[in-house]
Amino acid sequence: MSENVINPSENKMGTMPVTRLILTMSLPMMFSMLIQALYNIVDSMFVAKISEDALTAVSLAFPIQNLMTSFSVGTAVGVNALLSRKLGEKNQKAVNKAAVNGLFLAVCTYAVFCLLGFLFMKPYLRSQTSSEIIVEFGMEYLNIVIYASFGLFVSIMLDRLLQSTGRTVYTMYSQLAGAVTNIILDPVFIFGIGFIPEMGISGAALATVIGQFVSMGLSFAFNISRNHDVQFMFRGFRPDGKIIADIYKVGVPSILLGSVGSITTYFMNLILGKFSSTAIALYGVYFKLNSFIFMPVFGLNNGLVPIIAYNYGAGNRKRITQTIRTGLALAMGIMAAGTLVFELIPVPLLRIFSASDAMLEIGVPALRIIASSFIGAAVAISLSTVFQAFGKAVFSMIVSLARQIFCLLPVAFLFSLTGNINNVWLSFPIAEVVSIALSVIFMMNIHKNIIRKIQP
Repeated sequence: MSENVINPSENKMGTMPVTRLILTMSLPMMFSMLIQALYNIVDSMFVAKISEDALTAVSLAFPIQNLMTSFSVGTAVGVNALLSRKLGEKNQKAVNKAAVNGLFLAVCTYAVFCLLGFLFMKPYLRSQTSSEIIVEFGMEYLNIVIYASFGLFVSIMLDRLLQSTGRTVYTMYSQLAGAVTNIILDPVFIFGIGFIPEMGISGAALATVIGQFVSMGLSFAFNISRNHDVQFMFRGFRPDGKIIADIYKVGVPSILLGSVGSITTYFMNLILGKFSSTAIALYGVYFKLNSFIFMPVFGLNNGLVPIIAYNYGAGNRKRITQTIRTGLALAMGIMAAGTLVFELIPVPLLRIFSASDAMLEIGVPALRIIASSFIGAAVAISLSTVFQAFGKAVFSMIVSLARQIFCLLPVAFLFSLTGNINNVWLSFPIAEVVSIALSVIFMMNIHKNIIRKIQP
């Protein structure tokens, strides 16, 4: 068979009933992301037992971790969209080039973050707190999670290659293995057991990176042994400028989209730090809790990208619209359930993290106010995924910038001037109204200029 032509047997993304296909593609990722969210909660739960200062340090480190994830996921999204489109076009040579160049970019991104960590880690922490204890805790944690993050960058890219070809069940296995490894090693390394010494917050970081390497190893094995739609051609490899440009055409807006969250968290930490370090710790706890609601939605939407991109390449309008509608309905259902949980049992949720009376006092109203924005977030997140699948990730970037940089942060800052921290949380539902409005406008544009022009 020519290397330019994919096996003519139909890919399931073009034939399987849409609802069943979405569930087949998404459920493994949703499950693995639920496990990842559980890990995040367990990780912070054990760190909170060290002290609230340690929990605050992890909260300050979160924007850096999120930034690394944003760059790795954003690049992988670009590879995912390109590879899925080339699968739809049945161009095997382009599929292989996209995969190998994607791995090359993952390694390069890791090297860049190691350099940035060396130069800016301590100034970054000092800009958010005057507590030397919190800074030292943060340095201990970040020294490990940055310099040993090779597993993070490569595992995410390898998982996206599996997702691009519809083999999402294997990403579930790899991510599950990594998350379970983290959960098991957390208490062992943090508190010590047997011949393993007590390592405190460094133990939490070490458990994290070991889990990432376990995930990377399994994902690599699955790609080699199970992913027959991708053939890795490393011999004589040279970076392909055109392929890399195509990857970043989708990837850069996606990277910026994810990175905006890090910028927002950093400045929210500055705003909340004016009230107390407990407020910063609470904000970090909120992100751990909301990940249990948002992660499944991200898993669902990760399954939508290759389906939409494949059928866009194959010119199947009906399946594209069915995928969008079904995905949106499922995402809103998940978020509705999450809203009920946050509204009804905020105290037990906060107690998971050994919340003090001071944290409960500000945390209960915070969770209830922010949760009112969840269903709207489902709409914006789902439509952003659609934008990316059509190669219009710049729309997602614009929505995110408008929501977080031009609305959330200014409103939060202005409301903080009232001296009442509860007013700060109102910035979340206000910002969500902006994101929904812009998302709908951009979706109408895509429907008019792209979807309607596809022959039925």
